[in-house]
Amino acid sequence: MIQKYTCKNGLRIVLEEIPTVRSVAIGIWIGTGSRNENEKNNGISHFLEHMFFKGTEKRSAKDIAEAFDSIGGQVNAFTSKEYTCYYAKVLDTHAPIALDLLADMFFHSTFSEKEMEREKSVVNEEIKMYEDTPDDIVHDLLGKAVYGDHPLGYPILGTEETLALFTSDDLHQYVYDMYTPDRVVISVAGNVGPSFIKDIEALFGSYEGGNVKRRGEAAVFHTNDLARKKETEQAHLCLGFEGKTIGSEDIYDLIVLNNILGGSMSSRLFQNVREQRGLAYSVYSYHTAYKDSGILTIYGGTGASQLDELFDTVLETLKTLKTKGVTEKEVQNSKEQLKGSLMLSLESTNSRMSRNGKNELLLKKHRSLDEMIEQIDRVTVEKVNACARQIFSDRYSASLISPDGKLPGRLS
Repeated sequence: MIQKYTCKNGLRIVLEEIPTVRSVAIGIWIGTGSRNENEKNNGISHFLEHMFFKGTEKRSAKDIAEAFDSIGGQVNAFTSKEYTCYYAKVLDTHAPIALDLLADMFFHSTFSEKEMEREKSVVNEEIKMYEDTPDDIVHDLLGKAVYGDHPLGYPILGTEETLALFTSDDLHQYVYDMYTPDRVVISVAGNVGPSFIKDIEALFGSYEGGNVKRRGEAAVFHTNDLARKKETEQAHLCLGFEGKTIGSEDIYDLIVLNNILGGSMSSRLFQNVREQRGLAYSVYSYHTAYKDSGILTIYGGTGASQLDELFDTVLETLKTLKTKGVTEKEVQNSKEQLKGSLMLSLESTNSRMSRNGKNELLLKKHRSLDEMIEQIDRVTVEKVNACARQIFSDRYSASLISPDGKLPGRLS
């Protein structure tokens, strides 16, 4: 059972007690990411994720690392387009220590210029590593094609140019402006009782933040093609179709459709592109849902000489899916796969903490396992076919990274 509590400053706490385990996962979720940035500070959300581990007023970076190691804990963080999360997983007996450490990082990180310069070098290497991975950056390129100058099209890591400009004052100001209590959810899952809520409130329940006017323009899906010439062994292609928002009532229709299209080894893309034609080692599809937009992405990597055939095969697969529809067996298999993944994920306190934190932050509501299974079971062949006809139109964006940087021609 999930317990919710709102502190007087607006910060929300969600706690799921699981007495059958001996671990506790604690996550601090903040409703800000790269879509809340601008051209000058792109990458600051991700850079902050690094800097929160680089020392507080009473602990050095080494002290923080040793403190978590000394209790056998795991600590990490990640940044997305719409949120940032700092989290720890520890033995239940060490939950109060982990909470105190996270609070110290959250409130008392110093962002010293010396540590910043060192960490800028680290993040620059991360950016270079990413640039050396064309099957990753082609997805960022697709985001730019779809969203253009809107912040949803920005890279989460930022650029070497924007990174170089960040100062300690910039980081403190961004935290004050964006890490406000109304944007923060603390999610806890594991062997910990309701009294832990009071411990959280004592540390987080009275702080205040800025009142900055926030960017709120809606993201609009555009059809656009972007290609980059890069010395690679393969051509890396992405196609992006307009998907569903995170709160859509028919989101499960699309999730089932995506599984059938490219979400597993039995999917149509895997079978048509890899198994039957041998065109790619890696081919798949996935759906990304944002608060006001969504993208269904198809990715395939192949030799440059086979790019046109890969492109045609993908479009053939989509055309067949639209015109002939899916089968009852495909829908049933996809639904069972989803239910299996959902139930297996509940065995992890980290997964439960993440699911609850994200749901509270973005949707402000929680569905029980039975309710989610019921939603999946309501998906029908007719609903999936209707979804396919809606999604797979000629309104799509494309991105490519290849040795010649030449995109295949679109279907007329």
